[in-house]
Amino acid sequence: MNVTFRQLKLLEAVARHSSFTRASEELHLTQPAVSTQIKQLEDEVGLPLFEQMGKKIFLTEAGREMYDFSRNIAEQFRDIESLMDDMKGVKRGALAITATATCKYFAPYLLAEFMKQHAGVKVHLEVTNRQNVVSALQDNVPDMAIMGTPPEGIPLAYRAFMQNPLVVIARPDHPLVKEKRIPLTRLMDEHFILRERGSGTRNAVERFFQSRDVHLNTSMEMSRNEAIKHAVMAGLGLGIVSLHTLEFELELKRIAILSVEGFPIMKEWYLVTRNGKRLSPIAQAFHDFVLNEAHNIIHLPQVPAP
Repeated sequence: MNVTFRQLKLLEAVARHSSFTRASEELHLTQPAVSTQIKQLEDEVGLPLFEQMGKKIFLTEAGREMYDFSRNIAEQFRDIESLMDDMKGVKRGALAITATATCKYFAPYLLAEFMKQHAGVKVHLEVTNRQNVVSALQDNVPDMAIMGTPPEGIPLAYRAFMQNPLVVIARPDHPLVKEKRIPLTRLMDEHFILRERGSGTRNAVERFFQSRDVHLNTSMEMSRNEAIKHAVMAGLGLGIVSLHTLEFELELKRIAILSVEGFPIMKEWYLVTRNGKRLSPIAQAFHDFVLNEAHNIIHLPQVPAP
């Protein structure tokens, strides 16, 4: 059965008014055009949908069934129109974000503030390692990613929105804590706990020291910033992490930041999308929100004086 939405809409109007003339006036059509469409609908259904008694028209049993069906279709269509209007007005929608592990220290605060302004938004935030973020971008899975230096070899569009300082950390009782402007060569005598190879932090650290011809003694590699911080607090060595990860440890004086020449290593956080990706209205709103408001929402921990 090849029934069009236009025919169902005409049926609903004629049945509601019990008049071809009033239905045609409502829909800005001629009466013959309405009558022709209803006749074509009856031919397609194979049953009469209206019967005329005197000057009045009434729905047949088949017509009543079709009328109920057409009303449900019309109601669903109005719901779709309302949903599209809401999305255009950025009142609702779904947002899929993939972020590297360190982003968990600030991304929830950005989302919380954004959702205060857009209460109808549903958010899926996946926090994972850099390799998985890159794979997700390759497969065009998220609306956007939040990460450090964007990867090469993939057609991407990206914008920096916030600084990401990397600092050297130690136990508060470590001998180097009391020193200022520690030479990089002095660090060659220390044991370091670093992020795993391939992570954004590890890549930045390796580029920094290689450019200065300094070799670090990496005694341990860990895939989580929390594990690095606990290893440092346990006295297993020094670490290099994002300043964003240290708010509570600095407040509790469980970790100290060393004064090292060339530090902090200044990186940036980026919003990354596939090049040419058409963002939904809500995704575009979040993209603009982060670029314009992140610096007002996220504040780096205060570094205690040595």
